[in-house]
Amino acid sequence: MEAEGRVPGPPPPPLPHAGGGGIGIGSGAGAELPASPPGAARVPLLGAPAEVLELDDEEDDLEVFSKDTSLAEANSFSPSMTISPSSMINQYKFEDEPELRDLFITVDDPESHITAIETFITYRVITKTSRGEFDSCEYEVRRRYQDFLWLKSKLEEAHPTLIIPPLPEKFIMKGMVERFSDEFIETRRKALHKFLNRIADHPTLTFNEDFKIFLTAQAWELSSHKKQGPGLLSRMGQTVRAVASSVRGGVKNRPEMFTEMNDYMETFSQKINVLDKIAHRIYKEEREYFNEMKEYGPIHTLWSASEEDIADSLKGIASCIDKCCKATEKRMAGLSENLLPILHEYVLYSEILMGVLKRRDHIQSELDSKMDALANKKADKDLCSEEIGKLEDKVECANNALKADWDRWKQNMQCDMRSAFGNMADNNLHYYEECLATWESFLASQTVDRHGEEDSEDRP
Repeated sequence: MEAEGRVPGPPPPPLPHAGGGGIGIGSGAGAELPASPPGAARVPLLGAPAEVLELDDEEDDLEVFSKDTSLAEANSFSPSMTISPSSMINQYKFEDEPELRDLFITVDDPESHITAIETFITYRVITKTSRGEFDSCEYEVRRRYQDFLWLKSKLEEAHPTLIIPPLPEKFIMKGMVERFSDEFIETRRKALHKFLNRIADHPTLTFNEDFKIFLTAQAWELSSHKKQGPGLLSRMGQTVRAVASSVRGGVKNRPEMFTEMNDYMETFSQKINVLDKIAHRIYKEEREYFNEMKEYGPIHTLWSASEEDIADSLKGIASCIDKCCKATEKRMAGLSENLLPILHEYVLYSEILMGVLKRRDHIQSELDSKMDALANKKADKDLCSEEIGKLEDKVECANNALKADWDRWKQNMQCDMRSAFGNMADNNLHYYEECLATWESFLASQTVDRHGEEDSEDRP
């Protein structure tokens, strides 16, 4: 494994804010193995032998995305920007332009690590920043998928009513992707890159201390920091209390706006799940059509060898099919890069937003319970009044946090959907125009040839 730690260097140039920064979901925190044990072999990822990857038994390190589905990635660096070290620092003008980004994160260079009992993938995380709370302006560390799950859980724990950005799921659907194929790992890399950059763009999460530690700590430092968190029994206690709260029934004094949010998300979840399933089915059928087209064209070429009179027409048909096949491939790429990831991401959004609303209701139910106890004189009045005051403050903070993030999420969702559907329409338009022009050109050539043959026959 490459050495992890701080790499001194200047911050990068400011870039435009990544478009359509939605907010998403991941879940759970897995066991952590921050570094390869002594003697563990490192294998370059691309081109790694299939038999080596078969050693992996880390089923929870897999995700549900199709291997041909790539998430839209918010680039950290613009190719048009100057990146010379001497000019970078001068491009920051935070006093005059407070909206400029000051934290840039790149996830790249996936590597396979093999031990006696497992194979797992790590990713390089490069951070460049000009923030004063960081000791250096550039960091480079390596993280595995379970580290990202840990960060996700810590953010949820610290901000229970904020909408945490997305992570790819842990599990894989049978037949969807090949285990640890290059396409699968690249899909995950893009998802992890997007996850970190959306946290960096979030007005609250970006300043979370665990996020900073994730970006800067060496493997052993991160492992040590993880052990300082609440123990298993504490987390189980929190879960039991939440379940008990939900069993007691609905919240009595839920504000109307949160009831409307819940109703909205139920409808949204139903619609986005249907769209996601249909879009993936369309993509699957498109791929099957593409594979048939690849075999369809060469047959005409082979046939032309035994049909001299119509050989030119057969070759022309084969050429048109080949061009349409390439256009279909481009259309599929647009579908997998611009539409499928957005739809599936918002499937995850619907799940996490329902979870956020439940956590808000849990805080509300604690307050309702104390109010009932006070009203029924089942608790010490002074002590209960003090606890009620604290819970009222907690509920108010939770409500305000969710309101702000809800507005932000809806704005980003609408922007993402407009962009995805616009790209789909543009992609379809180019596809049909290209295919139409191809076949019109073929028909025109056949008309010219036919007239030429008729003229030759009319000559004495």
